[in-house]
Amino acid sequence: IEQQFLRIQEKMQLLGKQLSALQKENKQLKEDLENQQKKEQLQTKLVEDLNQKLQILKLSTGEMNEKDKKEFEKKINTYLRDIDQCIALLSR
Repeated sequence: IEQQFLRIQEKMQLLGKQLSALQKENKQLKEDLENQQKKEQLQTKLVEDLNQKLQILKLSTGEMNEKDKKEFEKKINTYLRDIDQCIALLSR
């Protein structure tokens, strides 16, 4: 009985060490995931900014087709509405 108790105790210690290692690995993986998500957000923002610059460049050179012009005008109008709302809130 004593030997069985010792084996159980050894197995419990081993499981405790494995649990600790897995918790550490889990924490590291969560940090890695968070870092990757931040990088992805930055890259997405960069792509959006570059697309906007491309649209502005196309508009300024006259290379924008009608569909792109209309979409660009919609974005500009949205920005103008947002600015108007901000001004209205600030003037209260």
